[in-house]
Amino acid sequence: MKILNILSSIVLAVFIISCSGKPTIKALLGKQTPYEKYVQSLRMAKLHQSGLGQDWLLAGNKVLQDSLLLPIPFEETGYFQAEKPAAFSYNFKAREGESIRIAAHSKAREEVKLFLDLFEVEDGRPRKVKHLKSADTIALQINYRVKEDLTYLVRLQPELLRSGSYTISIVSQPSLGFPVQGKGNSAIQSVWGDVRDNGARRHEGIDIFAPRGTPAIAATKGMVTRVDETPIGGKVVWLNDDLTNQHLYYAHLDTQLVQSGQQVVPGQVLGLVGNTGNARTTVPHLHFGIYRSGRGAVDPYPFVYTPTQKISPLQISAAQLGQWARISKKDVNVRLSPDKNGSLLTSLNKHTAVQIIGGTSTWYRVLLPTGQSGYILGANVESLQKPLNNLKITAATEILTEPLPDGTPINQVKASSTVTVLANYNNYLLVKTADGTLGWLLAV
Repeated sequence: MKILNILSSIVLAVFIISCSGKPTIKALLGKQTPYEKYVQSLRMAKLHQSGLGQDWLLAGNKVLQDSLLLPIPFEETGYFQAEKPAAFSYNFKAREGESIRIAAHSKAREEVKLFLDLFEVEDGRPRKVKHLKSADTIALQINYRVKEDLTYLVRLQPELLRSGSYTISIVSQPSLGFPVQGKGNSAIQSVWGDVRDNGARRHEGIDIFAPRGTPAIAATKGMVTRVDETPIGGKVVWLNDDLTNQHLYYAHLDTQLVQSGQQVVPGQVLGLVGNTGNARTTVPHLHFGIYRSGRGAVDPYPFVYTPTQKISPLQISAAQLGQWARISKKDVNVRLSPDKNGSLLTSLNKHTAVQIIGGTSTWYRVLLPTGQSGYILGANVESLQKPLNNLKITAATEILTEPLPDGTPINQVKASSTVTVLANYNNYLLVKTADGTLGWLLAV
């Protein structure tokens, strides 16, 4: 423990020096992320050559290949140990137009620095990732407006030589305001791709139904670029989004209340809902479209839809976080997401050992002795509080840190000694010795 504290002090001191000292060549060429600055500090202190340092760097790279796919909104509480460097990854799918908020915080006896990074994922073997954003150095939060329908990955990693728990949340919200005053999701009754003109064309927008005269409002800050009347759109208003340079299209208005060149703010009235143009035979509604430069029309639904699903509270035992446990039933499935229909990673037999590293809703996130991680329903896991049996050792035997032939020995039990059997994995038993050592024993 003294060694860990000394190393921790060195890491902290070097980190401060690296942040306040002379800039490196890389720092001069481009802005470093907080994670990159910390890696630089480890290298300056030569700690990247130590076993713990190498494990920390390896963990950060390894999770970028992790395939755990999560539904959002999502929240997980997990645990990290000073003596076992770890990183955690979270994959999720997001659509263009959504605004993603990722937040994390830690709880520990000592102050812990967490590194939060968002990546864009390009599927393939090996998997490629592109760094997008890092957390603010003051508030550990990332806000990102999604530009493409892709898989995204969040990496969360604590600094070296710290123990504690963390909670991370990932939620989605619309990047634009709703374009009809007083209305919301339920007013959208015709969506992108719906058939038009007996199949001659497809709907390139969404229709938001509201009584005639309902205000159609600016969904963002911008400049009105066109106020016109056309055979199809009827009375229309075009608004250029100042933040993204995309163009918002308001059609079938009964009345236009702005002029070309006018600057508007979110919520400002642009016109009144009607059914002009080719909508004259339908009930009043706003046709709302979004056009991107060089791409044409894009689906506006994710830009304005407000998700209604709430984050499920933690319903498993937080006391189990960071602890070894075992499977309590036969043929229990380990999945790549906390969902009964999630992709299957593997199935485990009763009494198989797993290490609980996190929890969300009714699911545990577990680390298998193989190094793989996945999700198991909390009802299928039990603590090691009640031993399976006691085993008398017939010959001197080594206790290992891993259930592998080349596992590292951490203790040795003498012949005629008795160990407590807590769980198993393949041909190995997870045991506790009389002196309290927890490790693996090759079953005879």
